[in-house]
Amino acid sequence: MSINNAIASVAVKDLKSAVIWYEALLGRPPDSTPMPELAEWKFEHGGWLQVYQLAERAGSGSFTLAVSNIEEVVAHVEKLGIDATQRSSGAMVKTLMIGDLDGNHIAFSEPLDKSIAR
Repeated sequence: MSINNAIASVAVKDLKSAVIWYEALLGRPPDSTPMPELAEWKFEHGGWLQVYQLAERAGSGSFTLAVSNIEEVVAHVEKLGIDATQRSSGAMVKTLMIGDLDGNHIAFSEPLDKSIAR
């Protein structure tokens, strides 16, 4: 078996509201909307984020976004009025945890060892 990429997906109650929120968070509109209930963002070094409307699963998801500078992310989310106080760091990584409109958990992770996430 050969796996070429990974896609994170998260359920939301209202896709229209969620897309507006994620556009602000990610700094751009979705790269693709292949179905009426789905919006997708593609990332430079691979991987996708799918945000899809499914009310009964909304709020129970989590995913991690690898970033190169956690301080830039903190400043950005604070400007958006999002709580940026849930931070931690260890020998290998610095993280910031936030929640979206439905309570899904989003981790931003800056690897301190650049070989662990590209």
